Amino acid sequence: MSFSLNPASFFSLFFFSLSFLSLPARTSSLPVVGITYTHDPPHDHDHDRTGPNYVVSTLHTLRLSAVRLPESDPSVVRDFSYSNISLLLNIPNSLIPAIASNRSNALRWLYHHVIPFYPRSKVSTISVGNDILDNSFDLADFLLPAMRNVHLGLRDLGIHKISVSTTFSFINIMTTSFPPSAAEFQEPAAELLIKPLLQFLDDTNSSFLINLYPYNVYRLNSEIPIGFALFQQHPFNYRDDVTTGVRYRNLFDMMVDSLISAMAVAGHENIPVIVTETGWPSSGDASEIDASPAYAEMYINGLVSHLSSSLGTPLRREGVAEAYIYELFDRETRQGNESGRRWGIMYPNMTKKYNIAFSGSDTTGYWVKMAGGLFTIFALWLLQ
Repeated sequence: MSFSLNPASFFSLFFFSLSFLSLPARTSSLPVVGITYTHDPPHDHDHDRTGPNYVVSTLHTLRLSAVRLPESDPSVVRDFSYSNISLLLNIPNSLIPAIASNRSNALRWLYHHVIPFYPRSKVSTISVGNDILDNSFDLADFLLPAMRNVHLGLRDLGIHKISVSTTFSFINIMTTSFPPSAAEFQEPAAELLIKPLLQFLDDTNSSFLINLYPYNVYRLNSEIPIGFALFQQHPFNYRDDVTTGVRYRNLFDMMVDSLISAMAVAGHENIPVIVTETGWPSSGDASEIDASPAYAEMYINGLVSHLSSSLGTPLRREGVAEAYIYELFDRETRQGNESGRRWGIMYPNMTKKYNIAFSGSDTTGYWVKMAGGLFTIFALWLLQ
């Protein structure tokens, strides 16, 4: 299928796309849109505005009601007391073997990071580890026992409203993103780890946590048009799954439905999905020409508008339960392959990089933003 669009037909397609403004929205509960906040004490010391107290105020101003804390520093958890902002905490990969070996170690972590502050700090979910299959596959045998010990530890303490899960990366667990109907979990992790883990999530009414970056899939597949990755809408910007007859108009939904299809193959199609990380970099290394502020703003606005539209995904009417944008502000130091990437929606001094409306579910606004985005892509294309 060709996604090319010549200048002569662009404007007629644009005005045709305006007809979508009158489409009725599907009604369902809206997903929670949150943000990742990484507490960096040396950095916070240099820039007082990035400290937890100021961050809580900023999140209220942005009208964000959920935060993911990868470091889960107890002092930061405390600073969210009485904020009415829900928290997704993370237990470091390095602690998984110790927590798996003895429930008392799980209780020790809970007594340090949760009990002194809960329920004043609104902890909703604990992720035991983050993307252990990336470089820590030796932890696979310890993961599920560690999750059980944290879950049982919470029950021992009389806490029933905090769910326990773990976080995977889409790239590291899925066989494909298209077509979604053909997607499965990669072996040997599928049989040895993910299937029993799905049973645990089902039994405990917990969610599947996934780091999901359309930017990474887009970079790996030259056939994907930039507009498809950025939630831009026009009549020819789609992909069809011929097996299911489903039409996809953005890469995010396609990736989410690939995960849902893989869970269905494993016998657990109804587990809620939480996207723990997603975003688009505003800068990258010399080869990342699509890592730009314009595209980053388009992706985040498109994501927020899509999640606020009640459209869900083709295979799941309610869509994802929560989605956390990565990340709140640019950090000045990076490691490894991402040394040049900047993901924040704010600069290190906490001034805004983009104009993003995180609240509201005006579907007309959604389509207006998408139509406007077509002009931006077209203008950038002309400049190439």
